[in-house]
Amino acid sequence: MPNFEEFSLPLNLLMFACGAVAVWLAGTKLSRYVDLFADRTGLGKAFAGALLLGGATSLPELATTVTASLSGAAELAGTNLLGGVVMQIAVLAFIDAFVLRGRPLTLFSPRSSLLMIGVMLIALVAFASAAVVSGELASVAGIGLWPLVLTAAYLFSLWITYRYEGNPRWEPEGEVAEPPESARDLKDAHEQAYSDVSTGGLVGYFSLASLVVLMGGVVVAMTGEAIAAQSGIGQSFIGATLVALATSLPEVSTTYSAVRFGAYSMAAANILGTNSLEIALFLPAEIAYREGPIFDAVPPSAAFLGAMGIITTSLYLWGILERRDRTILGMGQDSLAVLVVYILGLAVYWTL
Repeated sequence: MPNFEEFSLPLNLLMFACGAVAVWLAGTKLSRYVDLFADRTGLGKAFAGALLLGGATSLPELATTVTASLSGAAELAGTNLLGGVVMQIAVLAFIDAFVLRGRPLTLFSPRSSLLMIGVMLIALVAFASAAVVSGELASVAGIGLWPLVLTAAYLFSLWITYRYEGNPRWEPEGEVAEPPESARDLKDAHEQAYSDVSTGGLVGYFSLASLVVLMGGVVVAMTGEAIAAQSGIGQSFIGATLVALATSLPEVSTTYSAVRFGAYSMAAANILGTNSLEIALFLPAEIAYREGPIFDAVPPSAAFLGAMGIITTSLYLWGILERRDRTILGMGQDSLAVLVVYILGLAVYWTL
């Protein structure tokens, strides 16, 4: 892996832009492939979004986290993961504001399984915040106890979500809003375009797009870190903002694409599932970081990012439960609340 800090700032900016374009183009394909795969196999849209899309779009985070940990930048790795949770919830708010003009995103996402995914995410972020504040309690074969607990909790949350989506205990009542006609037209055209492609072929296309997302995401993340270093801004704040934004580009593109053709529950599940996986990535970060337990190196202020993640996730769960057909500035009330919390929270975090 080249040292991007040895390159000039204009060259890093150019590579950042090229990587971002590659991630965007491949990411828009990922959500379409997963939507088709879920339709053909009967795999629930929410679970497919959380597991398949969430896993594929988390590949750049995995690469960035491991690379940062190997280089000893545990503070950057930890704040990138917890900052990414808040950043990606804010992605939903921006999609609501600029893609779904006039009707809230949560109005179209009445699946109770999304609530289950969100509840599991809140528990995971709470565990991670507790680990940041307490530091490592014990280690097994050089691996801290907290990363093992977080990974086990993530796997348990996947099992709970899969089991629940297959047999939900309740369904929302009342009118279920239909996607706009343009979204249905886009989906119909996409299904027709891939009608001759086998399910195995879809898996191949999905794997190829995931590889492009990984490669482009790594370039974006690494050049983002170099740009951050060359700007002289602190590692902790950069990890929570610029690097988190860079590694969130796959989620932005897949969520945007999913919303455009009406897969609203998959779009929300993609973000929530990615955030859950981000917490589990503390285990590979722990394995890669050899200077001691990673939670002993993550600053206590990172727990504030975890608290922001819990608050913003709770706001979206509120929106899904209430499903109010009201907007402010073209977005749902929950999305506006998320953006306010995100902006004010970053301002407070800067002072920490």
